Amino acid sequence: MDQTILPPVTPADPPLDAQIRALATRYRDARGIGLKVLGALGTQADGLLDHLPTSAREGLDGATLKALEYSFEAAAKSRGKVPDTGHWMTRALTIGTGAAGGFGGLPSALAELPVTTTVILRAIQGIADAHGFDPSHPDTRAECLQVFASAGPLAEDDSTDLSFLTLRASVTGATVHTLIKQISPKLAMVLGQKLAAQMVPVLGAVTGAAINYTFTSYYQEMAHVSFGLRKLAEQTGSDRAALVEAFRIEVSTKNETR
Repeated sequence: MDQTILPPVTPADPPLDAQIRALATRYRDARGIGLKVLGALGTQADGLLDHLPTSAREGLDGATLKALEYSFEAAAKSRGKVPDTGHWMTRALTIGTGAAGGFGGLPSALAELPVTTTVILRAIQGIADAHGFDPSHPDTRAECLQVFASAGPLAEDDSTDLSFLTLRASVTGATVHTLIKQISPKLAMVLGQKLAAQMVPVLGAVTGAAINYTFTSYYQEMAHVSFGLRKLAEQTGSDRAALVEAFRIEVSTKNETR
């Protein structure tokens, strides 16, 4: 890795390049979870959306937008009333909602989306807090949403998508809702794959639980990557764009050598 693009003001401990490698490894491992789970279930990620009824595919964008808007507000309001849970407790909660959603087919799976999205978003807020960022601050709230802009774990394209790491502008309450509208179409595609996977015959609730475990684990890891890079930039005084570029190179290099 070219150290010239990473001029830290304050030396990092462990060294900066070592921390970037660790985050890149975390990113790659997270992206591999989904396909492994689907493989264990005897399904394939390719063509999952074709399993959805036409009416469900057509209404998915609107349903996702409503789910994201609901989840964003619900997760934020719950922080003063319900303490953060650990990674495994969060995953257990979404395993339960996934099982319930998968048990009743498409109607219950659609009803489950806002609940699971809320739990995941709340977990992302908790990870932001653990890294020292106030989840109530507009920039942090926006970055929590941006984590959903990363390619989902079931995406058939395994190429690197790091756009969610590049948020830098100050965000106001008004632009947060604009951000939700920008993210929801991409999330709709990912959730469409989730819905289709939950409709696999016979497996039902088991599939829903496994898919939710996959999604929860994935987005938790993406949150650690995003806020890990942000914290690293602040601790060392490095330019965040330079850190993200070094991170991108590290991920791409390892992908090419697989």
